[in-house]
Amino acid sequence: MNRPTQVDVAQRAGVSRATVSYVLNGLTEGRVPISNETRQRVLAAIEELGYELDARAQALRSGTTNTIALIIPDLQNPHFCEYANGLEVAARAAGYHLLLSSTTMNDEYAVEIFKDLARRRFDGLIIASSFILESKDAKATLEQVRKRGLPIVEMDENYGVDSVSADYRDATREVMSYLLSLGHHRIGLVYGVGNHEIGQDRLQPYLESLTAANIPIEKDLIAECGPAIEDGYQASLKLLRLAPRPSALIVINDLLAISTLRAAADLGLRVPEDLSLVGFDDIPMANYLVPRLTTVTKNARAAGIKAFEVLLARIQNPDLPRQQIHIKPRLILRESTGPAPSSAES
Repeated sequence: MNRPTQVDVAQRAGVSRATVSYVLNGLTEGRVPISNETRQRVLAAIEELGYELDARAQALRSGTTNTIALIIPDLQNPHFCEYANGLEVAARAAGYHLLLSSTTMNDEYAVEIFKDLARRRFDGLIIASSFILESKDAKATLEQVRKRGLPIVEMDENYGVDSVSADYRDATREVMSYLLSLGHHRIGLVYGVGNHEIGQDRLQPYLESLTAANIPIEKDLIAECGPAIEDGYQASLKLLRLAPRPSALIVINDLLAISTLRAAADLGLRVPEDLSLVGFDDIPMANYLVPRLTTVTKNARAAGIKAFEVLLARIQNPDLPRQQIHIKPRLILRESTGPAPSSAES
């Protein structure tokens, strides 16, 4: 069965198609006044036929779509899902729909996403990862989107647009200070990233803290790997099989920290008695693991809400000065960290 059209509505209500259009677009007080009785007939016909507005046509008429686009780097990581969830809740409350895309941490796919977005109509764009901007082609396509005057918010500060950002540098220093205070001196790092630049706000403070504590930097204690949970598992096994093994591990995010817990269990190690473990992001399951995970949070859901608020402000007032919101991460102490085992103390 074909979808009902405005012509069908007009025939059912006994009016012209133009009258139906006036009613649908709220123009009944225009140059051709429409009586309330006629308006009610049109509305009744719309209800009876189940007529729905063509969103694309409505967008062309109004110049707006009530749709915003969000690009995240990885759908498999719950951290980004939390971010998207907060953003969608805020958007829905304001009458907006969310168009979600993931780059899957792939340069070529990132370029395709931007090319696709350049052809679409939406009211604003939020970019949740600087990974996208590592690609020249993706940056060039993003510039095309920007030249359209489209409001853009990024979750970093790389592109000179509105931003809602959180830097883990100070929090990583706090993590290192905490572990050192517990007597840990062999502290490993599971550095699982899709692009080496992404986790610099954790790698550099880790190195600086070791140097400040007069602890030699050992390359073997930094396990670089990919962003998948299996990558983290294999990297953790590698670190935990070292002799002597580290007494504490910092993992670049909570998703990979889960794989580290599994690796420790498979090697017969207890957390935190034999190994202390710290993650980043405070994904929802971090508080329900055994043991509960010590982690650093930047409250991804709240960040998503704030990003939409910044974008909406830009949509409503394009002449606002650049908005830069900084979220301060905080360390959450739970059960996965404790004093270094006596055999590890020096």
